[in-house]
Amino acid sequence: MSKELEKILERLEQILPPLPPPTDWKASIAFRWRKGTGYKSGNQGWLQPVRHVHRMKLSDLQGIGPQIAKVEQNTRQFMDGKPANNVLLTGARGTGKSSIVKGLLNKYSPKGMRLIEVEKSDLADLPAIVDIVAGRPERFLVFCDDLTFHGSEEGYIALKVALDGSISTTSENMLIYATSNRRHLMPEYMQDNLETKYVGDEIHPGEGVEEKISLSERFGLWVSFYPFDQDEYLEIVAHWLNSFSCSKKEIEQSREEALQWSLQRGSRSGRVAYQFARDWSGRHIGGSGAGKRAKKK
Repeated sequence: MSKELEKILERLEQILPPLPPPTDWKASIAFRWRKGTGYKSGNQGWLQPVRHVHRMKLSDLQGIGPQIAKVEQNTRQFMDGKPANNVLLTGARGTGKSSIVKGLLNKYSPKGMRLIEVEKSDLADLPAIVDIVAGRPERFLVFCDDLTFHGSEEGYIALKVALDGSISTTSENMLIYATSNRRHLMPEYMQDNLETKYVGDEIHPGEGVEEKISLSERFGLWVSFYPFDQDEYLEIVAHWLNSFSCSKKEIEQSREEALQWSLQRGSRSGRVAYQFARDWSGRHIGGSGAGKRAKKK
């Protein structure tokens, strides 16, 4: 190699961004799949440690006991090296779908669980993620939050293949957990229903409907979430106010405001209850007790 060429290469090294760092598995219990930004990675991605993991507790999730039990049972099987399913959590917004995943990570990370959060747009990289974790001793949940598609996008096709449909498969130490407000992950149109045919007494859905159903069916476990009624909502409010050191009398005094808050938001969800409790306790308590309790969450 000529000296001139060596000088050119040295200059290029100085100009080009650095290579992405190797994964620091000890830096966190949760990771995000990243691509491109600031690194000389081309189309390759890397795992970025999450420095501040949300330490949600399963015991803080009220009104969804049956859903927690189903998902946790599946997760225990996975952690014990037994057969377990990929999970699709669907239903009303703010009812605790993603919080269950955070709570499971908080509970089972001491036993070797790790979480990898993947954006919908990066699902096409699932095979690369499988290759990275396949030889690791930890047990990985690949988590995709608020998953919806609007057609046969690249990520949609990659997810179908990863779940079930390719000669290759996910590694034994990895499962996919996803949340969505839609059970079939794709919007439903009137045209799809018009394709339905009746053959005798049997109903045969059109190809559009079959395509939508085919993805969600590849998740082995479906868990549905529903809006809370007024009493359930107020119980969740009471739980969070208690966690912020509010007294029983103060919790009782908050009921009317809690209901007005939910009407303004147009929802009686666990998320809305938590947001109200933070607002109300911050306005009505001196701050020292609530602040200390909140930091422990």
